[in-house]
Amino acid sequence: MTTHSAPPPNIVLIITDDQGYGDVGIHGNDRIRTPNLDRLARESVRFSRFYVCPVCSPTRACLMTGRWNYRTGVVDTYLGRSMMHPDEVTLAEALRAGGYRTGIFGKWHLGDNYPMRPQDRGFDAGLINKGGGITQPSDPEGNSYFDPILYRNGRAVKTRGYCTDVITDAALQFIERNRRRPFFAYIATVAPHVPLQIAERYWKPYADAGLDETTAKVYGMVQNIDENVGRIMHRLHGLDLDRDTILVFMGDNGPQQPRFNGGLRGLKGSVYEGGIRVPFFVRWPARLKPRVVEPIGANVDILPTLLDLAGVKPPPDVRLDGISLRSALDGAPSASPGRALFYQWHRGDAPEPWRDCCVLTQTRKLVNGKELYDIERDPAETTDIASNEPDTVRHLRELYERWFADVSAERGYAPPRIVLGSAHETTSVLSRQDWRGPRASWNPDGEGYWEVSVEQEGLYDIALRLWPDRTPARAGFACGAASAERAARPGARTCTFRRVRLTAGPARLEAWMQDARGRIGVQYVTVRRSDARPDVGDL
Repeated sequence: MTTHSAPPPNIVLIITDDQGYGDVGIHGNDRIRTPNLDRLARESVRFSRFYVCPVCSPTRACLMTGRWNYRTGVVDTYLGRSMMHPDEVTLAEALRAGGYRTGIFGKWHLGDNYPMRPQDRGFDAGLINKGGGITQPSDPEGNSYFDPILYRNGRAVKTRGYCTDVITDAALQFIERNRRRPFFAYIATVAPHVPLQIAERYWKPYADAGLDETTAKVYGMVQNIDENVGRIMHRLHGLDLDRDTILVFMGDNGPQQPRFNGGLRGLKGSVYEGGIRVPFFVRWPARLKPRVVEPIGANVDILPTLLDLAGVKPPPDVRLDGISLRSALDGAPSASPGRALFYQWHRGDAPEPWRDCCVLTQTRKLVNGKELYDIERDPAETTDIASNEPDTVRHLRELYERWFADVSAERGYAPPRIVLGSAHETTSVLSRQDWRGPRASWNPDGEGYWEVSVEQEGLYDIALRLWPDRTPARAGFACGAASAERAARPGARTCTFRRVRLTAGPARLEAWMQDARGRIGVQYVTVRRSDARPDVGDL
């Protein structure tokens, strides 16, 4: 429901993957070519200090819900730790309830299976990749940034072109189709995340100018992003939509590889500034005057801010951690000058207190409960002032302890379950992206399990994707009370168990191969109701 009668603005939100604070020219990088992003920044309200999580899934969970990612079930990027609980209310759901048409193009990374897919979480249309990115375990074998297999209407489609160009094409088509009604287009690139795949014409000039090949390829991928941002700005202008469209550009975390980062300390995965401070530009020509603002902003602020600007009521009975940045966008002082932000990340099924964490305010930042920085005067975090300000350290430690206890108590860290046998997804593909366990990994010798819930009792076909170089072998599965095993011939790629009776309710699904070298997990598992037609999908 909207809160005013004026026509609501369209919203285009662009988020890139591993593009750090220094990966735009306007932040002092004189080696990278980003003319469109620099122009966008000059036409925008530009935050000098905008914060996100150190890695991608947690940032996206905060963005989509306005809540700290630890409340949502998202604690990491893989091994079942990046699936968001389906009872969380997303930005797409809130905007759709307010009359918006919603589309997603690119990376979701908050769950590949029902009920956690984008089409389950408020998106009407889209073209997406699974898992954390193209070429990762939930992706089709042999996929590439060039001519990638993506997912439209719930089905795999072979596209033509470079991945960022392809999703931009789809987003532009969505914008044009919905130009006479309010729309929300969420454009999430997988670039410049590894693998660093980009046409030579983009990266070779940077290498010829003396940059190492890794940096040259990253900059080439960012230059391609810049071109596509230019295409979006040009199309909005051509459709006479630019004045009434909120265009947001941001990164999801710091850079993965060492390179220019505006003098900030740390990289992706770190809670130092280089890992969590990113570009954040907001352009709305009809409403906002370009300026640089100093009040801190955060990924949890995106949902409340966009809903506020759109005149859409926030979801009822949902405890938001973010605040609306409307006053900062208008040039006023921070609406919450004493606020504190909290960031933490490390590998593991559950967070551990005081490990790889920070709490920051407008003027101070405490890292790992020990190091204190004057973050306004010392953004490079060169001088630890903890011994000079013990009261500040004590206060920030208390804030962190209350926050950690609060977010941990809300639901704990047990993962959401993948639902099998639902009419919404009659065929479920379980990949190494979402399995768990002490031996779970993306390596071929890994072994794990999936936490599932069978929606209805019945007969299911269970197909195992094998590692052919580990055959002949015994291949088998177990799911609740059901289990079976059989021999797989040399070179076999699949082993299918048909019409297996699964009982309704929660279960743990495992699938393995056993040979003289030991037991390993299969590549992935497909579970399909025997009586079901192939999924059509909702996107």
